[in-house]
Amino acid sequence: MMWISSKTYGHNEGLSCCFRQWVSAPSHCAKLHGYALSVKIEFGADYLDARNWVMDFGGLKEVKAWLHETFDHTTIISVDDPLLDFFKDLESKGAIDLRVFDGVGCEKFAEHIFRKIGFMIGEMAAGRVRVLSVEVREHSGNSATYRNPNV
Repeated sequence: MMWISSKTYGHNEGLSCCFRQWVSAPSHCAKLHGYALSVKIEFGADYLDARNWVMDFGGLKEVKAWLHETFDHTTIISVDDPLLDFFKDLESKGAIDLRVFDGVGCEKFAEHIFRKIGFMIGEMAAGRVRVLSVEVREHSGNSATYRNPNV
């Protein structure tokens, strides 16, 4: 049997980022736009710890700090965006706090968070806990989930 718990960093958390999905032209999503993202992380374990917990949420300070460093008042641009040099120039002038991802959008954000958090949790929980999924919400109407393919 697998035990499951989840931690949500809601829209009020301040993960307000700006991005553009240049490959979606002529859609309006090809233009800069932003959201206060919400992130839900689902954890799984085959057995509970001594406190009967799947995950010690108090131990997620590093995860929260990374989410803020990555998504709080940042501009996220895809590594293959034809305007990447322009955004790098804006960063060098202090106009933006740039993050460059291998793909941009809710789906890619969920995957990016899954991969980073999965590694962090694996180290924190000595392999007992694994990340099952990450859901990223732009708002109540739009979300994307990346699930662990090994579960």
